[in-house]
Amino acid sequence: MQAIQADITPLKADAIVNAANRTLRGGGAGEAELLARCYRRSLDIAAERGLKSIAFPCISTGVYGYPIEAAARVAIETVAAFLAGRPDAPAVTFCCFSERDLGGYRRELAKRGPAR
Repeated sequence: MQAIQADITPLKADAIVNAANRTLRGGGAGEAELLARCYRRSLDIAAERGLKSIAFPCISTGVYGYPIEAAARVAIETVAAFLAGRPDAPAVTFCCFSERDLGGYRRELAKRGPAR
């Protein structure tokens, strides 16, 4: 897994997932599981289609207001759990629009140790 800052940036990815969900407002009412399901379903689809890589934006952290630190934790924990024990799983990139977002993802990734 890796985190990069991007706006319009060429990526080596088979898919970029945009799974915004307006029900994810604020991060304090069970939204973490809904957000995790966005990532799991997207990864399931990528695996079913044999994609070698997938890129995710910071789902629901913009206009929908999901806190970036909590969103990064959910995203990274969910993706890491999906990748565990799946050597043929797609490579994952988190595309972050702002320095603030990128910092949140990098801090969370750093807690996990080296990327695979």
